[in-house]
Amino acid sequence: MSLQCGIVGLPNVGKSTLFNCLSNAKAQSANFPFCTIEPNTGVITVPDERLNVLGELCKPARGVIPATMEIVDIAGLVKGASKGEGLGNKFLANIRETDAIIHVLRCFDDPNVVHVDGSVNPVRDKEVIDAELQLKDLETVESRIQKIEKQVRIGGDKQAKAALDLCLRYREALSQGKSARTVQPENQEEEQARHDLFLLTDKPVLYVCNVDENSAVSGNAYVEQVRQAVAEEGAEVLVVAAQTEAEIAELDTYEERQMFLEELGLEESGVNRLVKAAYHLLSLRTFLTAGSDEVRAWTFREGMKAPQCAGVIHTDFEKGFIRAEVIKYDDYVTLGGETACREAGKIAVEGKDYLVKDGDIMHFRFNV
Repeated sequence: MSLQCGIVGLPNVGKSTLFNCLSNAKAQSANFPFCTIEPNTGVITVPDERLNVLGELCKPARGVIPATMEIVDIAGLVKGASKGEGLGNKFLANIRETDAIIHVLRCFDDPNVVHVDGSVNPVRDKEVIDAELQLKDLETVESRIQKIEKQVRIGGDKQAKAALDLCLRYREALSQGKSARTVQPENQEEEQARHDLFLLTDKPVLYVCNVDENSAVSGNAYVEQVRQAVAEEGAEVLVVAAQTEAEIAELDTYEERQMFLEELGLEESGVNRLVKAAYHLLSLRTFLTAGSDEVRAWTFREGMKAPQCAGVIHTDFEKGFIRAEVIKYDDYVTLGGETACREAGKIAVEGKDYLVKDGDIMHFRFNV
């Protein structure tokens, strides 16, 4: 399941530093605008403590394989991007291809790191990017309205009427400086129209406040300003000290990294918290397979049924799906493995309509 989160923000807010921490890829990071021109793509592992527990229980010959997702570091945007300023057209094309947005905001003071607008103001920076994306979406919506108005006037096209109704509501919201995600489709036809538009501001967003080391635990005044600014969006705000995370990533052992975190007063690294938040931002969940060969995490969309999840492993599993044997993670760990769960009657046999839950340990029966 190839899904991407795009890291966006103004130049010099810490996007590439954060990307390097996330992916261990070495995107160029320098103190000047447009350092990142081509989008850097990294495959990142999704932290899941359950895998370590299952690995200890199963002692798999091939080891433990975590879930992964793709993350893209996109060139910094500047005011006027919707009209092609700076690297605007490239930026907007790159972001359109992603499934969700990680919006990095600078929430630290440092005279040695220049700000493209000359001063630190994360709310203003957010509004700059929001406005550029909204203007581009407004352009898209206006173009679509012109195309489908004639179809609706001629009559008879139910899908075109639904698309027009939705686009008119989008136009009103975008004209008021609101993002497309604030407009909800009212029926299945409008949902299809929403999907077909691929609007930039309709993508789910996670705000990451990049702070200095002293603010890594509790945040600062800049972070509070961001929280107030995004309160109505219902979006999550994460506090991460990207430069500190980069220093942690350079340490050789897990024990050293944990000691560093403890000294800062953090239970978990900001990178881990960010990856987990991005995973859930895409409505992704994990089912597990466990045995003597391997322990593995598999990614699925929330709401998927057993046959679809079987298809995540192999398309033949979905085509020939018979049933799924499901063990709850807690039962598996408490009882000590599959054999004990079977003896205790803790293996459920589920059919085609079973909605897979996060953490389910699955075994699929199929016939091709």
